[in-house]
Amino acid sequence: MGTVTFETIKNSPEIQAYIRQADVTLEALGYTEHSLAHVTKCAEVASDILQRLGYSHREIELSRIAAFMHDIGNMVNRVDHAQSGAVIAFQILSRMGMDPEDITVVVSSIGNHDEASAIPVNAASAALILADKTDVRRSRVRNPDSSKFDIHDRVNYAVYDSSLDLDTEQKTITLSLRIDTEISAVMDYFEIFLNRMLLCRRAADYLGLRFRLDINDVILL
Repeated sequence: MGTVTFETIKNSPEIQAYIRQADVTLEALGYTEHSLAHVTKCAEVASDILQRLGYSHREIELSRIAAFMHDIGNMVNRVDHAQSGAVIAFQILSRMGMDPEDITVVVSSIGNHDEASAIPVNAASAALILADKTDVRRSRVRNPDSSKFDIHDRVNYAVYDSSLDLDTEQKTITLSLRIDTEISAVMDYFEIFLNRMLLCRRAADYLGLRFRLDINDVILL
């Protein structure tokens, strides 16, 4: 058994193929973008959170790996994709020779990232939840016809600026959104994303932080 790095995972043709197919599957179902761009951003954000909180190099690396692989289960089906993704990741990482202790961190993080069943079980999973659930941006909308937007398209498209800001002194992590309310009302955002924001609060709690949601300069959580 040995060390499997994020570079190994990121450059794996097999894993890249699974991520691309997962995105194709979700596109067919009418979902927003879940491509390599999404998982790469999640890997960057998750690892940055743990780095700034002083976690070890290996914990940071495992958070990157978990975040990059977290959506591969969507190539099977959107339903229970966190669990199917965890099983697929287990098989890949075992075959690559990753240390079993490291596999447990990655697999449990992937298996606990969907708001329908998730709970932060370790630092990597908490960081993944925060990175994944706060990736709200206009560029994730694929539908070119705004007249045919569903509520998910409309809410994402309405967000013209977003940032996730960690204040290590105040021990807060704040999702700041700027929403065009002529496209989508703030209440529409809550209708779609309330469970995700509550999960973010649990993830922040796990890391010793307080999660805050700022929409158009108003703190709502």
